[in-house]
Amino acid sequence: MRIVFMGTPDFSVPVLEALIEAGHEIAGVVTQPDKPKGRGKAVLMTPVKEKALEYGLSVYQPLKVRTPEFVEVLKGLKPEVMVVVAFGQILTEEVLKIPPRGCVNVHASLLPRYRGAAPIQWAIIDGQKETGVTTMMMDAGIDTGDMLEKVTVSVAEDETGDSLHDKLSRAGARLIVSTLAKLEEGTAVQTPQTDEGTCYARMLKKDMGDIDWTMEAQAIERLVRGLNSWPGTYTGWNGKILKIWKAEVADREYEGACGEVVYRDKDTILVKTGKGCLSLLELQPQGKKRMAADAFLRGYPVKEHTVFGSVKQ
Repeated sequence: MRIVFMGTPDFSVPVLEALIEAGHEIAGVVTQPDKPKGRGKAVLMTPVKEKALEYGLSVYQPLKVRTPEFVEVLKGLKPEVMVVVAFGQILTEEVLKIPPRGCVNVHASLLPRYRGAAPIQWAIIDGQKETGVTTMMMDAGIDTGDMLEKVTVSVAEDETGDSLHDKLSRAGARLIVSTLAKLEEGTAVQTPQTDEGTCYARMLKKDMGDIDWTMEAQAIERLVRGLNSWPGTYTGWNGKILKIWKAEVADREYEGACGEVVYRDKDTILVKTGKGCLSLLELQPQGKKRMAADAFLRGYPVKEHTVFGSVKQ
């Protein structure tokens, strides 16, 4: 089929590659404008743009896809279908009506569960044992269109936001090829969504990583994994930020205040939480590299009864 592809981050790239390898004609690739990043503010191409240029595809980067000028560009590309994966802009009904076979979205959850911007991370934070990918026909709502196909992906006990991102991205690449084949054959089944069991996976913000030690140890451990690698979790220590990259719920219980280091030896730091204790396994002092707990303790002799606190305080 003749496709206009819309996507921006790393998550979208395997889907684009899968479409090309399946023999579809990519009429054009639409991605977000390039943005300056890093300390040097160098302007970097989006991951989708980089991949599209490798294949010699035409790339479009409108500030807004809904402008009359760009709507005419899309119409001129004459797509049979549009495939949208983590594009980053809301499509108007005018845009959605351009391709005769509609706009198909690849969404990283088992809809109607986890509509919204950050379904991958919230599945981990909420302690889900499985999640997945859904292809759906887009409508004017946010992730509310008719579902086409689903694939389930298990969430490992040590799953991080990054590792689940990669698993779901690969699953989505396989699923879109199946979905488009059924659309082309006329065998695709559209299943309307209900609002039962849905929740909104709100966008991640940096302050979400500021650990509240009154939470249960298990909830904090899931937060650490879910927000790895962005925005990451952290705590206040000696007036500076201490990032926590890896932790586990301790099998020992101690008395103490929330955020207090209640036990430590040469390679162990146990912190009291609202329920249970958390063992800090990988840390990163402000301005330094991340390191395992034993290496951290050799350079930073944290004492028992030290109290970690919110950076906001």
